[in-house]
Amino acid sequence: MKRAIDANRSDFERFTTGDLIQAIRLSEGRVVVAEVMAAAPPLLDKVSNVELAAAFGADIIVVNLYDVTQPRIMGLPDASQNNMEGGHQFGAFQRGEGRTLRDVKAWIGRPVGLNLEPIENPEAMQGTGRLATPENARLAVDQGAAFMIITGNPATGVTSEGIARSIAAIREEIEDEALILGGKIHAAGSYEPVVTQDDIKMYMEAGANGVVLPAPGTIPGMTVEASRALVHVAHGLDALVVSSIGTSQEGASRSTIEQIALMSKMTGADMHHIGDAGMIGMAVPENIYAFSLALRGRRHTWHRMAASLRR
Repeated sequence: MKRAIDANRSDFERFTTGDLIQAIRLSEGRVVVAEVMAAAPPLLDKVSNVELAAAFGADIIVVNLYDVTQPRIMGLPDASQNNMEGGHQFGAFQRGEGRTLRDVKAWIGRPVGLNLEPIENPEAMQGTGRLATPENARLAVDQGAAFMIITGNPATGVTSEGIARSIAAIREEIEDEALILGGKIHAAGSYEPVVTQDDIKMYMEAGANGVVLPAPGTIPGMTVEASRALVHVAHGLDALVVSSIGTSQEGASRSTIEQIALMSKMTGADMHHIGDAGMIGMAVPENIYAFSLALRGRRHTWHRMAASLRR
């Protein structure tokens, strides 16, 4: 079994859910996850943000604000352009209408997943294609999702109990067809602790493969020691742990990103996530690179940046 940090496109294509879990564990806390907004205009007019995040060193891409009932990946050509190229005007960007997670995977050769949200009041979002329901999870898997994160965006009011209920319902629907992660990386507009040890136990009992936690230094009171205690509980339950930046610090200085990366690694987390609000739509690309360098050095960073899709 290859480590995730050594795997290439052909390896990722062969991985089952169990293989992906094992490959992440074998990487010993060096897997970089970058989040990108599906609905945000790309930073550049000639390339999508998913391609940009991959180019700067991300092993895994999570797509936020992706609607499974109306798939779209801004910056990719529309699905009607079958050659995946299409016309292009100076200063304009392509809207990616009809493009799915499978298309993203084909373009970047990495595992791709999405956020689904267990919002009690669907009026808190436009449409229902981002809700954490079994029906939407099934569509996500059919559209190429290798994993899904059951979580909440800012001001959605998502609760820990809601996350656990959705995990249970989704696990029953998709079984082991995709990795399921659960948790919050900020309060998401709810009046409860972002994460507790009981929350972690609840997510795992519901059927999650792993948990998402705020990285040290990202939310008030989240120290290395506090995070390490949560990671210890999660690993005791055989859970993968994602240490996440979700507080717009993905747009902070390089030195801040490097500090967060090292603190996250000290917690023992298996994966390290950098969010999508560095500007709007993705982290500052140079910060993805700095994040990766701090976590695993040039050797693995440059491999991820340079390896051909033909490998």
